[in-house]
Amino acid sequence: VKYVFRDLPIESIHKNAFKAAEAAHCAGEQKKYWEMHDRLFENQKGLEPASLTAHAQAVGLDTTKFQQCLDSGKYAAAIRKDITDASKIGISGTPTTVIGLTQPNEGTIKVLRVIRGAQSLTVFKEALDTLAADAGQKKEEKKTEKPAPGTAQAEKGSR
Repeated sequence: VKYVFRDLPIESIHKNAFKAAEAAHCAGEQKKYWEMHDRLFENQKGLEPASLTAHAQAVGLDTTKFQQCLDSGKYAAAIRKDITDASKIGISGTPTTVIGLTQPNEGTIKVLRVIRGAQSLTVFKEALDTLAADAGQKKEEKKTEKPAPGTAQAEKGSR
């Protein structure tokens, strides 16, 4: 199991969301991504760019390094990529949870289920239980498959 958090700042709803996403990544350079993330979510009415340094100070960041990072825009391209990737699979709001399988050597995911909105633990458990049951059934079907007509004969004759 791998948990991946991707950015989806929705600027049409919150004009400061994009810069706040950048701020979380800049905090991550000082090993405080989640602390900053949580603080920004708790203070969604105080995300104007001028307030971000105060939030950085509150979570114990070196504010000079933080501000340099934020001013550089070094995470903007990665955040835009997250927005594009979400759009490609029809995600336009948060929270959205994607349950899928990673594709070996591709760096992509095969989407199995999308859960939109804030949901109860029961919704996630049911989704995972259903997917696990489906996978178990497919595995069992593979085990009990009979050889195609003529296949066993060909194998027997080729020994």
